[in-house]
Amino acid sequence: MTATQTGPAGRMQIARGLIALRERCGLTQVQVAERAGVSKTTVSRYEMWQDRARIRWATVKALADACEASAEEREALVQVAKSQTEGWWVGNSAVPEWLDPLVSFEHEAEYEHLYANTVIPGLLQTRDYARAVHQAREVRSPDDEIERMVDARIQRQGILDRDPALHLWIVLDEAVLRRDVGDREVMAEQMAHLHDMARRPNIDIQVLPFSAGAHAAGAGHFVILGRNDERNPLNSMAVVYIEMRRRGLYLDEAEEVTAYKLTFDYLRSQAADASASLRLLAKARQELTS
Repeated sequence: MTATQTGPAGRMQIARGLIALRERCGLTQVQVAERAGVSKTTVSRYEMWQDRARIRWATVKALADACEASAEEREALVQVAKSQTEGWWVGNSAVPEWLDPLVSFEHEAEYEHLYANTVIPGLLQTRDYARAVHQAREVRSPDDEIERMVDARIQRQGILDRDPALHLWIVLDEAVLRRDVGDREVMAEQMAHLHDMARRPNIDIQVLPFSAGAHAAGAGHFVILGRNDERNPLNSMAVVYIEMRRRGLYLDEAEEVTAYKLTFDYLRSQAADASASLRLLAKARQELTS
């Protein structure tokens, strides 16, 4: 198991591990609590990654021992607990609290699959485009606050340059290319940026054209973040993020994640392929500069 370094992603890894150990032993949360000398509330809290309370490695050790974990299993979970650190975004006023888990998961994920039907996703926005988006959404925020939000968004994009690289696969509804955000110059620069980013080996961009008609998503923006480890399933991760107004919804139940993965597979099949999508991006830019 690889020690996870950032908040919610690490808590999810610990929670998944403790649940798996408890279920393997056929114990209830009450029974684990009695064995570990803690309250049932504590057991429940450690099995829920959404809880923001501090994780204590001694408690993780006690819970693992209560579930008859092997020395290797116990040590792996304890090391994750000991390695917990907060990322640059935690406590940053420019990053809303409900977005903390998304940025954390991005730092631990191997891949990110994303469908967008309103605006260019934040990871691929230019600075001017990002500024226009925030100005539209945060109409009562002062300019200096808007700039801090833009700076945070650009800093978040650094995840695309890490080693090993995050594999980003995006399906963009054609409406995103046609919706003017900022002026024509901002849009032209944004289209050129998308075209350039689509040529990177770790980024795939497909455009879902209007001609595709009704499609699998049926709704709005969603993100699937994951990490696969066949040798150690407990080190794997899969979560869906659904963007809402001033809050985000995170889904990690296997059935729900599988449903969104299937939806994304259908969207990829309905969208234009990589070459055709590059042509659509180039055409959109040409129309903006002609």
